[in-house]
Amino acid sequence: MTSDHFLTLTDFSPETLGRLVTRSAELKDMLARGERHQPLLGKTLAMIFQLNSTRTRVAFEVGMHQLGGHALFLSPNDTQLGRGEPVEDTAQVLSEMVDIVMIRTLSHDDVERFAGASSIPVINGMTSRFHPCQLLADVQTFQEFRGPIEGATVAFIGDGYNMCNSYIKAAAQFGFQLRIATPPTHQPDATLLESTNNATWMESPRDAVDGVDLVVTDVWSSMGHEGEVASRRSDFDGYQVNQALLDGASKDALFMHCLPAHRGEEISDDLFEDPRSVAWVEAGNRLHSQKALLEFLLG
Repeated sequence: MTSDHFLTLTDFSPETLGRLVTRSAELKDMLARGERHQPLLGKTLAMIFQLNSTRTRVAFEVGMHQLGGHALFLSPNDTQLGRGEPVEDTAQVLSEMVDIVMIRTLSHDDVERFAGASSIPVINGMTSRFHPCQLLADVQTFQEFRGPIEGATVAFIGDGYNMCNSYIKAAAQFGFQLRIATPPTHQPDATLLESTNNATWMESPRDAVDGVDLVVTDVWSSMGHEGEVASRRSDFDGYQVNQALLDGASKDALFMHCLPAHRGEEISDDLFEDPRSVAWVEAGNRLHSQKALLEFLLG
């Protein structure tokens, strides 16, 4: 067994997370200079996707290639998981063949069970509960534009789902204050909120963004909520992030979105064109932060 898994941000100490963010920036600079860096020659990453992906898949696959290794894509149709093989059995088989595994699936319990049976590092590529890889890129992006995020104030507007949960953990681990504005019926996990003094829930988006350094949102209907689109549009009326809402933040505030976005719903049609938006850099930084994570977990 190994404890070197990355299933949620609290699997690593704040110091380790800080080093990962610093290393992400270093790897980005190295790539921009054209430096060849291949510490993972001969290593193989197995990527298990039970949910769709663009940024997570491309970043891990390209990142592994740039680090000298190989990435193997596995969908439910490609593996015995799709025919009911226990996740523990798949974990033990892959532990004999590859060096590291990344899993994207709705059930966080499945990822924990897989990691519990695995003798190689396991990365959570997103579940319905947490999306820790995205937070590494978000913190890297903030620090790239504004310096250390410690002591900053962040507003999360929208659905109290996996991204919101991850921001709650990030607030405690990276030392920033988090204000969460969601409809009362879509609040984040109460246990997570109670676990830290760094996060506060409020109903009003305008109150949440008042003077903050960063505004973040996500889609109102995440994977697993496809049948609730119409009802959620009604529930989240008034929670759109637009230029007028951003004007209530600090004059140097940034805007981020983990993508994909539904323009005209959680964000206004023109928000990505606003100079305060750094969503495209944020997306690109998934490559560098995931390279740093792979490099760290594989020693």
